[in-house]
Amino acid sequence: MRNYKDLHVWEKSHKLTLSVYRATRAFPIDERFGLTSQIRRSASSIPANLAEGCGRRSDGEMSRFVLIALGSSAELSYHLLLSHDLGFLAREDFARLGSDLDEVMKMLSALSVRLKSTSRSTSLELKAKS
Repeated sequence: MRNYKDLHVWEKSHKLTLSVYRATRAFPIDERFGLTSQIRRSASSIPANLAEGCGRRSDGEMSRFVLIALGSSAELSYHLLLSHDLGFLAREDFARLGSDLDEVMKMLSALSVRLKSTSRSTSLELKAKS
């Protein structure tokens, strides 16, 4: 079991989520249960899945939750674009959030690769001992 707060990517994704919440405060009230809810849910899903993965027993299980976090990142990317195109998100906020999200996605991809190689080598070691 890992402490999710020790992951740099968790910290970055948590800060991104806080920024998303601040940026969506000004969204139209009639979007509260629509786009505002969706964008916040996809943003918060990234660090939440990292936290859940850290509570699992193996690198393979952790890897699965990292991939889910990557999926939520892709969803957030689209929601940011939609929000910008609808005029709900200023160009500056869109650029800043997009840049932060790109960094998180790169970090998640690198973590996924690292976990898969660790999981694969552990699996090979176990097979060799059998």
